[in-house]
Amino acid sequence: MTGGRDRQDGADPRPARPVTLPAQHPAVPPSARPTPEGPGPAVRTPDGPASAGVATAAPPDATGAPGAPDGGEPAAPERKRADHWKAAFFVLAVVAIIAGVTWALLGSKFLVVRSITVTGAPDIPRGQVIAAAGVRAGTPLIRISTGTVTRRVERLTLVESARVTRSWPNAITIAIVERTAVLKVRDGDGWDLVDRFGVVLHQVQRRPHGLPRLRTSTAPDLLRGNPAVFAAATVERELPAQLAAKVRSIAAPTADTVTLYLRHGRTVVWGDTSQTAVKARELAILMRGQARYFDVSDPRAVVTAPTAPAG
Repeated sequence: MTGGRDRQDGADPRPARPVTLPAQHPAVPPSARPTPEGPGPAVRTPDGPASAGVATAAPPDATGAPGAPDGGEPAAPERKRADHWKAAFFVLAVVAIIAGVTWALLGSKFLVVRSITVTGAPDIPRGQVIAAAGVRAGTPLIRISTGTVTRRVERLTLVESARVTRSWPNAITIAIVERTAVLKVRDGDGWDLVDRFGVVLHQVQRRPHGLPRLRTSTAPDLLRGNPAVFAAATVERELPAQLAAKVRSIAAPTADTVTLYLRHGRTVVWGDTSQTAVKARELAILMRGQARYFDVSDPRAVVTAPTAPAG
């Protein structure tokens, strides 16, 4: 019988249990892998099917922020945002610096004029110089125009030149070159003392000593800027001391025809202001004789005579 034959063959009378084998995942072909140009086809994974072209997010970093893809650099929008903040901070810093410097120079009480120093003018009252300068205490130092103040001070008669400088943080210095009288000019019943530029510095009644007289028919108030006066003063200043002490008066019809009148009736035609040393050396030799007239206007051909030519 069939049943007996089955038992005799050793078959298990219990029904057979189904056996489940592990799922075999097929290998993903190269064509199905994602490429830089675009997403590949959908691939089934052990956890389930994945949508084509959908990348999974990188795990967060230690700070909890999403990780940066492929290399750890921040995403482009975040970089741009950071650059914008840096630019804004830089602009604000520059504006703050400019505002601070402007306030310090114009609005601060620390960089203002508190003192004015005047040098080089022993014969000019300090108050007169300060009044001419027109600088008020408390004025921001940066607002002081040194050129304008210089021109104001140089309007003073006794000032030949001036130099105005700012002395930070709160002072002004005015350095003056004072005019010096080098000639005297007869003016009516008195005398005018003039400098080398023909500027009348003082008027006195008594004849002053120590200054040669300028022989001129020009009114003293018209001598200012006269080149002939400047030539006469230049010659007198450059003479050797021993010779200069003998000069009593000087005539200068023009800047090229300077004549010196010495003591004991001696006359020296000097000419222009050139070759002063050579002319002085030649004159010192010639004056050892008895001549009363000397022409050294051309030191290469000097002329002497017992008396000055007539006229």
